[in-house]
Amino acid sequence: MNISPQFNHGAHEIFDVHEVLSCTIGALDKYTVLRSKVKDQELLDILDRQYQFMHQTYNTIVDCFQSGQDPAVPTKTYMMKENNTFKFGLTPTQPKKPIQSESEINDEIISGWMLGTAKSLATVKTGAAMETTNPVVRRVLADSIPNCIEMAYEISIYQNKNGYYQVPQLPITDMQAIMQSYAPASAAVAAR
Repeated sequence: MNISPQFNHGAHEIFDVHEVLSCTIGALDKYTVLRSKVKDQELLDILDRQYQFMHQTYNTIVDCFQSGQDPAVPTKTYMMKENNTFKFGLTPTQPKKPIQSESEINDEIISGWMLGTAKSLATVKTGAAMETTNPVVRRVLADSIPNCIEMAYEISIYQNKNGYYQVPQLPITDMQAIMQSYAPASAAVAAR
């Protein structure tokens, strides 16, 4: 049966892409609500850049999902401003607990929500991309996943720099023991 590109979608794909788009709307809505609560200018810059990028990605996915063809605006690459420097080690902090009122929302909480949002979008897009039948939609979804990873990484660096996301490290001898417990594979032999 000859199906036009517009309707070249399986039922499972329709529901998966519906979930991706709904989650993206939720992410955009969350960023909109949180924007006025951000105090740190650096976090506000990250939020604004990520919002703009997610907004364009949403429109790109909608375009190819509805047309079944290449979108008018192709998937872009998200470029973070942060360097890749992490502070290692643990510093004692107050125990974490749920907030009791909206007035307790601060940059640590907001950046945590942003990190969770980017990770969730990467997960839902990955699940959808693996079972999408329309090749254009599948490629757009697959190409957008590294951008979610980059946004999450940018937030984790911001959180680490501000003491919100601590990175413990194993002793050097333990790291070396684990890292040296692997060796390259021998020449590949065809499966028999």
